[in-house]
Amino acid sequence: MYCRLSKEDETKTGAESESIQNQRSMLLRYAAEHGYTVQAVYIDEDYSGADRHRPAFNRMLAAAERREFDVILAKTQSRFTRDMELVEKYLHGKFAEWGVRFIAVVDHVDTQDRAGKKARQINGLINEWYLEDLSDNVRSVLTHKRWQGDYIATYALYGYRKDPADHRRLLPDPAAAAVVRRIFALYLQGYGTARIAQALNREGIPPPSVYRRQHGGTARPGTGQWSRATLHQMLTNRTYVGDLEQGRRRKVSYKSAKSVRLPRTQWIIVPGTHEGLVSRADFDAVQRQLARRGRGRR
Repeated sequence: MYCRLSKEDETKTGAESESIQNQRSMLLRYAAEHGYTVQAVYIDEDYSGADRHRPAFNRMLAAAERREFDVILAKTQSRFTRDMELVEKYLHGKFAEWGVRFIAVVDHVDTQDRAGKKARQINGLINEWYLEDLSDNVRSVLTHKRWQGDYIATYALYGYRKDPADHRRLLPDPAAAAVVRRIFALYLQGYGTARIAQALNREGIPPPSVYRRQHGGTARPGTGQWSRATLHQMLTNRTYVGDLEQGRRRKVSYKSAKSVRLPRTQWIIVPGTHEGLVSRADFDAVQRQLARRGRGRR
């Protein structure tokens, strides 16, 4: 049995969502009524139907390939996947090779019914269109929030913390803000990004990723060292003068986690949304100095 709950689904209650409980209860009842013995229950919570990296989903597929069961039950075909490519790959390909039957109880999808293939394909297309529309709507809402001056990232930019009374607003984080101000000051004194990184690393000052983990956040694994790239990104970020700068990157597709950097003309910058950490005069002076030094000699 496979159960899935996405972030867009109903609100959870308790340790396990009501939706997952309902899905499992429905599938257990269906299995009992049809004389099936349940070998395993695979559950993915907070995963989209287009996500190919669902842990329980992939464990189930591996078990199916090993022929550990004969039937996969799901509430609907969309619980299994909303990706048309996966519908074709598994429902109409691999499952037949592996001798596995797929049944979606509510949709009346049954891969043993050869006449139902076109219906499953149409169902798959509708599910994929839903994801595409949802992605467009979410992107539109987030763009609107950015233009309103709402900070929408999960974690505050280094040097700031989220306002406890309104997480859409930024407040200076005293410890990190002091480091940001020092970085700008050193650069104006003639230090390049390489020398600044060396100084910060020598003093054992944690870089943004480490600082975030130390304060309860998560971050991608890294070297734990300041780098020229990190410093250059900070020195060119207008958020540090009080103008909220967002939308530097965009996902290439709703089906992919990959993102691309957008040209500066497409960034969303809203002036005067919060307290700046450096003056506009100093920030502009840093930009002129960066331009003079050139990208190869920051």
